[in-house]
Amino acid sequence: MCGIVGYIGPRQAFPIVINGLKRLEYRGYDSAGIAIINPDKQTFNVYKYKGKVADLENNTIGKDLTGNIGIGHTRWATHGEPNDINAHPHVSMNKKFIIIHNGIIENYARLKKRLEDRCYKFTSQTDTEVLVNLIEYIYIKGQVSAEIAIRLALTKVEGAYGILVLCTDEPNTIFAARKGSPLVVGIGEGEYFFASDATPIIEHTNRVVFLNDNDVAIVKPDQVTFKTIMNVPVTPTIQELDMDIGEIEKGGYEHFMLKEIFEQPRAIEDTIRGRISIDKKEITLGGLYNVMDKLVHAKRIIIIGCGTSWHAGLVGEYLLEDIARIPVEVEYASEFRYRNPVLYPDDIIIAISQSGETADTLAAIKLAKQAGCTVLGICNVVGSSIPRETHAGVYTHAGPEIGVASTKAFTAQVTVLTMMAVLLGFKRKTISDTQYKHFIEHIYSIPSKIEKILEKHQQIKELAEKYFNITNSLYLGRGYLFPVALEGALKLKEISYIHAEGYPAAEMKHGPIALIDEHMPVIVLASKDKSYEKIVSNIQEVKARKGIVIAIVTEGDETITKLADHVFEIPETPDILTPLISVIPLQLLSYYIAVLRGCNVDQPRNLAKSVTVE
Repeated sequence: MCGIVGYIGPRQAFPIVINGLKRLEYRGYDSAGIAIINPDKQTFNVYKYKGKVADLENNTIGKDLTGNIGIGHTRWATHGEPNDINAHPHVSMNKKFIIIHNGIIENYARLKKRLEDRCYKFTSQTDTEVLVNLIEYIYIKGQVSAEIAIRLALTKVEGAYGILVLCTDEPNTIFAARKGSPLVVGIGEGEYFFASDATPIIEHTNRVVFLNDNDVAIVKPDQVTFKTIMNVPVTPTIQELDMDIGEIEKGGYEHFMLKEIFEQPRAIEDTIRGRISIDKKEITLGGLYNVMDKLVHAKRIIIIGCGTSWHAGLVGEYLLEDIARIPVEVEYASEFRYRNPVLYPDDIIIAISQSGETADTLAAIKLAKQAGCTVLGICNVVGSSIPRETHAGVYTHAGPEIGVASTKAFTAQVTVLTMMAVLLGFKRKTISDTQYKHFIEHIYSIPSKIEKILEKHQQIKELAEKYFNITNSLYLGRGYLFPVALEGALKLKEISYIHAEGYPAAEMKHGPIALIDEHMPVIVLASKDKSYEKIVSNIQEVKARKGIVIAIVTEGDETITKLADHVFEIPETPDILTPLISVIPLQLLSYYIAVLRGCNVDQPRNLAKSVTVE
């Protein structure tokens, strides 16, 4: 979850590394640090501070920052509280090695004890300092090269890591290694870049190598060598990224989150482009071509994900069971891998992840593959780990999502799941040709409907101004809109720190109704579907207890408009597509409430964008 950046080449490293850290700050912002080596002078300098990258930048004004080799880190704390000492980089006791690390070394306590028995002293509470001292101990005791010391040390650690290492005795080299935590090497003209993901690299080069687990890169100014930690040579695959620098900048918006909310019409258009033919009225998902027969004859589908991706999976459950008539289970990836699930070789596993690097989801994928299941991925980041670990899959095309609270990734994931369900329904003959074409037309119209909702964002802002000081809220939905209620509540919790819970509306009377009083806003998803009359009854139950009702309703609704304290209208659309449009006002409401509360919308406390630790 931490952000890693590195540079080696003819240019000064500091400006490149510090700007890269700013690009990666969504991955962690408890503390930040940088190490610069000047091989000509045989000197190195390390600066690290609690706080954000801006604090690091301000604290290094006037310091010696010269050098053409540098590594930088922005931290999301796992071991040790955020402070100057626990910040990265960490320097080994005898100052032979400098390291930055993303991940968790699970056996660090045992390794630390062994090193302490050999007179090593530790100044921080981190697992990372243990790793850098282990490397140094092997280097000095074994009288081996830095590369060999690093590779041997990595054979002794348990857990996950993405690391960059400098050796002060070999100052012309950056060593990179990865297991379980993402790491990218950018290939420039006579220079090389390193990062946790491609966002800091794209302004310098679009040619990258995604390291695989147990890969090591030994990078000098004039060459790069790839091998495994067991010293087996690796021939890297250089990928060319299709990403524009404008996609990772705010583009005039106050926050990335607001920009990404407003990008959803385009993100959905890009996700369906080339997959839905409005002329031929057909859906083509090329990434599933080789597994389509297995999907069509599937007896069970299990969807795994975390957070917002899990909510998208819940929508997928409703879609696939309703349209394609395939039994579906939705699992938290973190629970799936530890509860000894019953798996069969003919099961289909669908793993959903925005980043493609979610640690629990990757572990669940490996478990499913060991059981002989067919594993599919729905992912936003080309070249990330999940697409490489799965048998087949579908990329969303949401573009880079920088805001920690996911918005456009959710709607893009739901769009892919909708296309999958409709295509499978057609192939399994559980929907008619007429229904198939009808659904295609309506999927195609979703971007324009979202644009209509976004045009009314000021209405949501005015609503936020009335309720930004609340302490609790309840989100209710039925059917397809129950997962949207969960997602809406999560958004409010994530960025405004207001306690919010999502519930199936029918479950309200089984407990949550006890919370309702004149101070409790209840956000009700109440589009006109087959459960409309039931949701009206739920609203009446809330009003009878003096609760405040904010209702998301279908355009032209007259019944709920008379009951609710506030209504926001969304365009009429088939039930299966209501999640894609009803979530938009909930995203906006969370955003505006958080802004009015003075919260850091893009970097909410205690959270990071890509959860690459378990």
